[in-house]
Amino acid sequence: MGDIIKKLRIFTIADFKEEEEWLTEMHRSGWKLNGMTPPCLFYFERCEPEDVVYQLDFRNRRDGDGAEYRQMFRDCGWEYVESCINFHYFRKPVSQMEGKEEIFSDNASRIDFLGRIWKWRMMPIFVVFFGCVMPQVHHGITGVVPRDIFFWIFFIMFLLYLRLILHVGIKFFRMRCSLK
Repeated sequence: MGDIIKKLRIFTIADFKEEEEWLTEMHRSGWKLNGMTPPCLFYFERCEPEDVVYQLDFRNRRDGDGAEYRQMFRDCGWEYVESCINFHYFRKPVSQMEGKEEIFSDNASRIDFLGRIWKWRMMPIFVVFFGCVMPQVHHGITGVVPRDIFFWIFFIMFLLYLRLILHVGIKFFRMRCSLK
């Protein structure tokens, strides 16, 4: 059983670069990514330590993520590893790379990548935040509804959502600015 390990690690949708670096470091340490259970459980299989680069892409099924999509990456030498909540994980040994190779070849494709994440992950968060959480907190503060246990639950949700929105929003803004 020592050939497979599980690691619990939380990454937000804006932390994909940190996730790629962590996976790369795990592979260098002799543990290659073998699978995932959403949202944050990673399975690793023992392997020979190797310098391998991991890259993530975000592709909703409506955008196309089937056989043709994976074949396009295989044609460029990237090994498809796993998909988890519309994030697709690829890896490639550094020995097979020509310079600093990435799955995105230009800034326009990187900006498109960020746009897909924003559209399919952040927009639902905004809907829940402004449609459910904010009205409940507002009603509790203004006294329209009593401050019972539900008010405090929604107030805590308000703080968590606000923290998430600020964290992701600031990171995405900085990434977009660096690409222009």
